[in-house]
Order: sequence, then C-alpha cells, then structure tokens
Amino acid sequence: MSRSKALVPSRNRRKKVLSASRGAFGGRRKLYRVANENLLRGMAYAYRDRKQRKRHMRRLWIQRINAAARHFGLSYNQFIDGLKKAEIEIDRKVLSELAVTDMDAFGKIVETAREHRAN
Repeated sequence: MSRSKALVPSRNRRKKVLSASRGAFGGRRKLYRVANENLLRGMAYAYRDRKQRKRHMRRLWIQRINAAARHFGLSYNQFIDGLKKAEIEIDRKVLSELAVTDMDAFGKIVETAREHRAN
C-alpha cells in the first residue's frame, strides 16, 4: 500500500496564507515561510491596534472637548466637573461631536456646567 500524503490539505493551507498576504512586497507575497511570518505579525498588530484605536479615539474626543470648552472660558477638567455636578451624563464621543458640529448647543451645555460648578 502506498503512503498517503496530505497534499491537498497542505496545499490549501499554503494557498490560504499566500492569498491572505496579497498586497505585500516581494517575498512577503511569494514565499510561504516569509509570507506566513508576515501574516502572523500583521494579525498581531491588527489585534493590538483594535484596542489602541479605542484609546486614540478617546484622546481625540478629549482634545476636541478641551478646545471647545476653552473657547467658552473653561478648561476640560472644570467642564467635566461641572457636568458631573449638574448630573448631565453625556459621553465624550457625543460631546466631541457637538463641539465640532453644533457650537451653540455645546455652549449651552458649557453654561450649565459653569453654573453648577459655581454652586
């Protein structure tokens, strides 16, 4: 009886790696071992950066809120403190969007925060 070789499954595994590494440059696209290392590294970066994207977005929202609040004469931490004392629960994403698109509405929120901060 002849020896059975896993030709089809192994070829399919290699094809999956090589097709996933499309768009890479040189051997990273054509050579299986290099392409596999490149793919594993890319997947690790993708996993890490899905977490980091959330951090970066929060930082961006805080920067936008800070800039808009300073436009109205409050710093970021004074503004957030006033919101907490006024029991206004709007997340930073929405506040940032308001600061960018609707400065009048954001200004009203800042005035409310300023009033409750003084009391």
